[in-house]
Amino acid sequence: MERITEIFVILENRPSTLGELCSHLAENEINIEAIGVFHDTAKLYIKNVSKAVKLLNKLNYTTELRDVLKVDLENRPGALAELTTRLGNRGINIEYCYGTLARKGNITSIVLDVSDIEKAAAILSGD
Repeated sequence: MERITEIFVILENRPSTLGELCSHLAENEINIEAIGVFHDTAKLYIKNVSKAVKLLNKLNYTTELRDVLKVDLENRPGALAELTTRLGNRGINIEYCYGTLARKGNITSIVLDVSDIEKAAAILSGD
């Protein structure tokens, strides 16, 4: 489990806005590690957050930074159910989650926005 900073980007609800966003990042050699797209927003995990935010703000995107958790999971049936049940049983609400684009061996990662990041981090660290 790792606490990371996610870039929350407001998108216009029209064709090609996601392609434009991804193209701007690619042209500036900024790699998207994980992405979640929900109606008119994109949530991005990018390792070089400051470079990405500087570029997006220059291009007039509305951005916000959020602290979220990135959790590595075994890529098998039930792994996500176990994690989310564990958090839910301890009173942590998951606002949203999405998966990473890359997979290392039999491990995949998910990004979680939770109601209490400190408590969730303690639970996932084995509190």
